[in-house]
Amino acid sequence: MESLDLLLGGLGAALTPENLLYAAIGVILGTFVGVLPGIGPAMAVALLLPVTFGLNPTQSFIMFAGIYYGGMYGGSTTSILLNTPGESSSVMTAIEGNKMAKRGRAAQALATAAIGSFIAGTIGTLLVAFFAPTLADIGVDIGAPSYFAIIVLSMVLVTSVLGSSKLRGFISLFLGLTIGLVGLDLNTGQPRLDFDQPLLADRLDIVVVAVGIFALGEALWVAAHLRRRPLEIIPVGQPWMGKEDWRRSWKPWLRGTAIGFPFGAVPAGGAETPTFLSYIAERRLAKDGSEFGEGAIEGVAGPEAANNASAAGTFVPLLAMGIPVTATSAVMLAALTSYGIQPGPQLMDTQSDLVWTLLASLLIGNALLLVLNLPLAPVWAKLLSIPRPQLYAGILFFASLGAYAANLQAFDVFLLLVFGLLGLAMRRFGLPVLPLILGVILGPLGETRFREALTISGGEVSGLFDETLAVILYVIALLAILIPQVLGLIRRSRTNEKELVSR
Repeated sequence: MESLDLLLGGLGAALTPENLLYAAIGVILGTFVGVLPGIGPAMAVALLLPVTFGLNPTQSFIMFAGIYYGGMYGGSTTSILLNTPGESSSVMTAIEGNKMAKRGRAAQALATAAIGSFIAGTIGTLLVAFFAPTLADIGVDIGAPSYFAIIVLSMVLVTSVLGSSKLRGFISLFLGLTIGLVGLDLNTGQPRLDFDQPLLADRLDIVVVAVGIFALGEALWVAAHLRRRPLEIIPVGQPWMGKEDWRRSWKPWLRGTAIGFPFGAVPAGGAETPTFLSYIAERRLAKDGSEFGEGAIEGVAGPEAANNASAAGTFVPLLAMGIPVTATSAVMLAALTSYGIQPGPQLMDTQSDLVWTLLASLLIGNALLLVLNLPLAPVWAKLLSIPRPQLYAGILFFASLGAYAANLQAFDVFLLLVFGLLGLAMRRFGLPVLPLILGVILGPLGETRFREALTISGGEVSGLFDETLAVILYVIALLAILIPQVLGLIRRSRTNEKELVSR
């Protein structure tokens, strides 16, 4: 009950007309910047952070929370409408959301993303408020072997589930892991795959890779087929969710929340893994899985809820341990320290008022995001009524701007073109895009955890199996590979028996 009283006190401090105005301004600014292709929530928060510096801490946190959630919603908007993830955690949303948009159901995709984000963000923030100390202890107890096992399981599940060919999926994953190796070895300083180019010494920015593969690759693919197909303007469709949409969305919202929050609460590398797992879960649980890949609303509702629940969960390691596990939380850490707040185990005691005001402001920003942007879903969807040559010209402009803004290097624009051509080639030869992005994101993180586990064990491979959780996850990964093969053999043998009997 003490936590509830403190949270209510934080809400009391935040719920004044002036503070609500700051929250609304933050939501609008965050959404506007986040909706630009290639920008994403992390950059939206970073770009707009100076806006909060002239305010007192309470007002600053309230506007900051609005910018944070507004940027996240803007990232999902570009994923759905333009097939351009604002950041890596929005990749899953683009897969089904953009297909829905092309079928004239953009408003429904935006609405289920907004409502799912609100539900997951609210539940996640409440869980942070009530269980942050306990969850922080659990996060500390999970070691490198289990983290590496989680990453291996994610790669196996996503690669084996997506696409019609597992071979093509693993080829795509191998390409992503190779791209993730580019740059200096973090342990030895040895350059890897840098082609004697100093600008490749740092690891490739995931925003540049994702925008190149998705946005530029899609634009080049569309341009290559414009002369073969008549110019089409995608219809906006009905501007509301029907009863069937609600029926199919509410369970994925809750499942996505349950999957996403634990991954954010422990320093496991951000929202990418839970969004991948949420998508896989919805695909496995769907009564008719044939709609997946063609615009299944569950494929938007689940991952978006997982994304926002994970984002809320990142406040556990951020506030309790001072560990930012995503780019966005790193910017948030900078904002906290700028006010003299040092995250750590004693933060709840030494800065109690500010912490509870921050958590309350997250609830307010999340609610205002839904109130302000849900009615705007049909307006955002009208972007799709723009003729494709003009639409993709705009996408290319903002994608190039986003790639350049990532590091203020013209070389990143060249890399954008390279990855755009790679994305075009992958579409031409039927290689799934997602395993590549997964390899780029989780490859370096997996390498780090792998080395940590081996270092702890003195170089013994058995160190990868030191934790019970790791062993369980490896068994699940192995079963995920073997079970479909065994079931396939059984089905083929039964088919052959039936053919023999019929003869």
